Amino acid sequence: MPVGIVHRDAATAEFFDGTARGELLIRHCAQCGGFSAPQARTCPRCGSPELSWTAASGTGSVVSWSVVHTKGAPPTVVAIVELEEEPWLQLQITDAAPEEVYAGLPVRVAFEYPEGGEAVPVFRPAAGSG
Repeated sequence: MPVGIVHRDAATAEFFDGTARGELLIRHCAQCGGFSAPQARTCPRCGSPELSWTAASGTGSVVSWSVVHTKGAPPTVVAIVELEEEPWLQLQITDAAPEEVYAGLPVRVAFEYPEGGEAVPVFRPAAGSG
């Protein structure tokens, strides 16, 4: 199933500027150096609101996943992925059948470009995994 169309707003503009460049942006704390998910408004480690955007490595591993079944469409895998930098993201897994996804599966970010919307990050199995 293709990813849905997503539109930016003021809160997501910088994130989608990054996806348009092929970068997965996450938040970095100026106080403690920790990393957090893109939607964070304060650091989950120290509570500081001093967060800036930084490019993530784009690699991680599956923590958990779910298979979404929609009548007339192939199953869609949605996973929680722990990035190398530690934040957890929930994104669609593409290029893998549901039975090929498992906890610990190494993944790498990719971007899909639905017509009429923003570039959307997805994860694909990393080369050599499985």
